[in-house]
Amino acid sequence: MSSYAYERLSAQDASFLWAESENEPMHIGAVAVYEAEPLRNTRDGGGGGLDIARYRAAIESVLHWIPRYRQKIQWTPIERWPIWVDDRQFELADHIRHIALPAPGRLEQLKELAGRIFSRRLDRGRPLWEIWVIEGLEGGAQFAVLNKIHHCMLDGAAGADLSQILMSPSPRSEPREPLPYMPRPVPSNPELLRDSMTRNVHRSLAALKSLLETVRGDAPSESPSLERRIRAIREMLGYVLRPASETPINGTLGPHRRLEWLTMPLEDIHEVRGVFGCSVNDVVLATVTEAVRRYLFRRRVDQRRVDFRIAAPVSVRRKDHDRRQGNHVSTWIVPLPIHLEEPNEQIAAIRATTAARKASESALAIDTLMEAAEWLPAALVSRSTRLAQGPANMIVTNVPGPQFPLYSVGARLLGMYPLVPLLPGGGLGVALFSYEGKLCWGFNADRELVPDLSMFVSDVLVSFEKLRAAAVSHYMSRRTGQDADSPEQSTEGATEKPTRKPAAQRKRAGRKAAPAPAGSPGAVSATTH
Repeated sequence: MSSYAYERLSAQDASFLWAESENEPMHIGAVAVYEAEPLRNTRDGGGGGLDIARYRAAIESVLHWIPRYRQKIQWTPIERWPIWVDDRQFELADHIRHIALPAPGRLEQLKELAGRIFSRRLDRGRPLWEIWVIEGLEGGAQFAVLNKIHHCMLDGAAGADLSQILMSPSPRSEPREPLPYMPRPVPSNPELLRDSMTRNVHRSLAALKSLLETVRGDAPSESPSLERRIRAIREMLGYVLRPASETPINGTLGPHRRLEWLTMPLEDIHEVRGVFGCSVNDVVLATVTEAVRRYLFRRRVDQRRVDFRIAAPVSVRRKDHDRRQGNHVSTWIVPLPIHLEEPNEQIAAIRATTAARKASESALAIDTLMEAAEWLPAALVSRSTRLAQGPANMIVTNVPGPQFPLYSVGARLLGMYPLVPLLPGGGLGVALFSYEGKLCWGFNADRELVPDLSMFVSDVLVSFEKLRAAAVSHYMSRRTGQDADSPEQSTEGATEKPTRKPAAQRKRAGRKAAPAPAGSPGAVSATTH
């Protein structure tokens, strides 16, 4: 058998390859900011710059844990389905690039450079990842690492796991001797053709067996019923057949991207969550709702007449899924209540919508379609790829991360700002990652459709402050018994009292925290970096 020499991509993984075009790259990524001092090259002739050899050695020492980092895409004959094969010409230097910002190394220079790098598609002739080590930030006191990984390799949850493989919880961790790399033989076209024919016979029999089990009700207990799947697909088709409203941030994507990021204390998010009795993700979506509302108002859009929707990726990983590679994700389509003016009304509407999505098991829709796509011809699946991405104006994704410090060859990670690819026709994407008591926001935008991305970032800051002020007012009204029965301020599921007063009511003096990334004014609760 030749299966030892390659792995076939799942339909969902392959869909990100088929969705990619010249102006719509499908890589995910992140900008990470580190302290520079522990990684300085103090050896003879080092000049005090970063010791890039130590950094490369650290990455090389863990590559055996990430097999996709030394594999590339090949296509089967006739069927034209993508497979992973070992890259026999793999060179680490092709994937880890080392550059420096010109003096003085301001944050704006980093964002401009990172935007240009992130705009470029990955080379499909090589393993689909790059790391750009960028030194000279803040006069050399910090450095940045820009990661680019094709979405066909992993999803956000797997990306969070990957960050803990590439980094260490110990500042004293040193690279180990790398294991030898022994690439497996690449299959020939006749071998691939023979395997495809065999697989088609087996999958036809498996599909028939699965259908009979579903009809008879003999499917495994953990598998969703056919009725639940059909209900979820019907709900999704309602959004597909009734497109979202056109807005200034939607249109044909250009080749250039603009990046921004900011940080909020995670504690503040949790306090708002506790007051309103909702999830962290509900707080994020409510914050985005008011930010979109403010931004569209400035672009002269009547928010009351707009059906604005976001695509919210939802993990559908099970225990049997490998957490280190591949995609196991579905999508909720969530209408944002931008027609509402009051923050407490907005978060109540968001909470009701997300609760309804959970109850209706909306995530089953795309999960079911991707399972069905495993049995369909590649040409049909590739043409249908954009169907699941069409009914939303933008994407918002939130991935939890570790709440302890991470280090790269002794250099402490100060903040990591995730970047999500843009949906076809959607000029703005928002991704969030929680790390060491911080919520890191990353913004990726089309330069032409969203020329004033920094204004949207400011809208996010203002929006959260309005939401937090509403939380303070709501908390105080509960304490004094005023408006306790107001339907707009219902707190079903909330605790009677938050463990602390909201952040606006507390003094922050004396709080011990890690050094802030570049550009972070420590006196405010939500800061751009």
